[in-house]
Amino acid sequence: MIGITGTNARPSIAPTFGVENMLGTNPLTFAMPSDEPFPFFLDCATSVSQRGKIEVYAREGKALPPGWVIDENGRTRTDTLPILDDLIAGKAALTPLGGLGEETAGYKGYGYATVVEILSAALQHGTFLKGLLGFSPEGRKQPYHLGHFFIAIDIASFIEPEDFKRTTGEILRQLRQSRKAPGCERIYTAGEKEYLTSLERERHGVPVNEALQQVLKTLQKQYHLDQYHFAF
Repeated sequence: MIGITGTNARPSIAPTFGVENMLGTNPLTFAMPSDEPFPFFLDCATSVSQRGKIEVYAREGKALPPGWVIDENGRTRTDTLPILDDLIAGKAALTPLGGLGEETAGYKGYGYATVVEILSAALQHGTFLKGLLGFSPEGRKQPYHLGHFFIAIDIASFIEPEDFKRTTGEILRQLRQSRKAPGCERIYTAGEKEYLTSLERERHGVPVNEALQQVLKTLQKQYHLDQYHFAF
């Protein structure tokens, strides 16, 4: 089977030429089998970045790269910690995949985010855009009522599955074997890095930086979880 899925999310992306967070990061996912040890698997937000990565930068004390987030006047922001609060308060917005304006094709990410919003809401009378803020018009907290869509394509209805896997694998191999940019040792295809990382984690465990270690220890103390023991 080929799988395609997506979901809308709490507003955080500003439309191209806009500054108000209207669309969610609205990830879009494609999964296709191949004759390799791992499938082609693309799972990405339709924004330049997303909150999880910003939280990582905050824990590491790093400023954000310019162009990820804009303020209410459309100017880029890099002050990581305040951004996390301002995204919720509507005082900052993520840029769509491609970045600001049209010169670097930000309208494409904006378009993809809108496609996901429509498929996640319009097919099922779902909530959308500002309706996903998590608050009622009176300011009371309410469920997000996110929407999702799932598309499954039966490969066998079109071609022998093994033929599909072989062609897919050959496409991926030819991409990886193409000429590399100076200073670059390897070309990856979608899902490959995650597969290699999973093998590494199975062998050596999951690394936890010092900032996250402190967060986990604080939560352990706060909720009296002394029965759990960390390896750090």
